[in-house]
Amino acid sequence: MTSTPSTAGHSDERPVRLDVSGLKKTYTTKKGDVPVIDDLTFDLRQGEIACIVGPSGTGKTTLLKCLAGLQPITSGQATIDGHVIDGPPEELALVFQEYTRSLMPWLSVERNVELPLRHLSLSAEERRQRAASSLEAVGMAEAASKYPWQLSGGMQQRVAIARAVAYRPGVLIMDEPFASVDAQTRFELEDLCLRIREQFDMTILVVTHDIDESVYLSNRVIVLGQRPAKVTDVIPIDFDGPRDQLTTRALPRFAQLRSEIFELIRKAG
Repeated sequence: MTSTPSTAGHSDERPVRLDVSGLKKTYTTKKGDVPVIDDLTFDLRQGEIACIVGPSGTGKTTLLKCLAGLQPITSGQATIDGHVIDGPPEELALVFQEYTRSLMPWLSVERNVELPLRHLSLSAEERRQRAASSLEAVGMAEAASKYPWQLSGGMQQRVAIARAVAYRPGVLIMDEPFASVDAQTRFELEDLCLRIREQFDMTILVVTHDIDESVYLSNRVIVLGQRPAKVTDVIPIDFDGPRDQLTTRALPRFAQLRSEIFELIRKAG
């Protein structure tokens, strides 16, 4: 497999793009308030990739919905470039796990990618050019005139990622984006994620249940504890040089980090 850009080298000197401070999320039910997230604090810097891991049911997807402005934050706050998130932020794009539901089957691939650009101040030609360059970036330029139902699952997820990239967000958040594809396609999409970060200098936050994936992709792995969720540990990933699916995963340090994160999740669960 070809090597992909390293996630190392994004130092603390780079500006903070996403800042989460004391975030709490509580649902009100007939039986009373149910706390889901409690006093959660972390930040992401420009060009950084971080993965969130934790036991099932911890509230990871709820956190992403709060960060995307799809659910209100009960207390505390989250900001992008210092702007408080109190609705869907213009600087953020979200890629879901269920790509089959996020793509419109009656629109061509090109039109699907252009869809979120319609409310931006762009001409039709600018939208087409941005869609074309984004499809090129994810290796789907030749599929522009096809429809989602004509594509494999991995190709559909590439289109969903291209649509997010076309929006040119400062922050890209992804909810289990590679969970529904086969292992080989998953590796390819992980490497695609690294290339996109490098090409567009995006800040990327990924929720995943795959510990190996979190180690391979991240500058840091953020470990959440059981409900109500809070950060139990943040693990720096300290590989040097480009990452490669074969050599990086074979490193003794990779196995050490995987074991450390697994133990943290096991204790939290």
